[in-house]
Amino acid sequence: MTNEEAKKIIEALLFASDRPVGVDEITAVLEDVDSRVVRELVYELKAEYESQQRSFGITEVAGGFQLVSDTYYAPWIKKLLTSEKAQRLSMPSLETLAIIAYKQPLTRSDIEIIRGVNIDGVIENLLEKNLIKTHGRKEAPGRPFFYATTEEFLVYFGLRSLQDLPPLKEFTEKDIELGDKGVIVQKPQEEAAKDGTNEPAKTD
Repeated sequence: MTNEEAKKIIEALLFASDRPVGVDEITAVLEDVDSRVVRELVYELKAEYESQQRSFGITEVAGGFQLVSDTYYAPWIKKLLTSEKAQRLSMPSLETLAIIAYKQPLTRSDIEIIRGVNIDGVIENLLEKNLIKTHGRKEAPGRPFFYATTEEFLVYFGLRSLQDLPPLKEFTEKDIELGDKGVIVQKPQEEAAKDGTNEPAKTD
């Protein structure tokens, strides 16, 4: 198999998949192409799309690669998809998810102490959406589950890894919000003190 043939197969795999595809997965499909070569070919495809100013490109997210449309074409795509109701998370779900993302792993009671409210329904909702998962048990009476985020969480927010989360100081429920690009953010305490508000900062 030539590199050009392999590149076309990789392109087809990315086109057919509705989720990020990892280098190891592609290598397993191609069988006789080294993983290092696979990664190089993906980057070649990415560069080709960019040089040709295509309406789509390849992005690296959640440890894999995915074909995505250029944000410039979002208004037209939105018109096409208006009949489909987008999956949205409620504010309680977003707040709980933010706490888990930054402090994982932690138990349900840990989260409730931070939020100050019962979160049974919220946890079940996040588990159903596969945005969080159980992550072992705490060595304590009742051995409660620890919770952590999943790869689906990374995909949902367009993150390559948890290291892409913006750094945060200690926060409370009212500090949490989604930024313009879907990233959980918090207004620095010193900024909040200057303007006399406790509202979250909005960043790019």
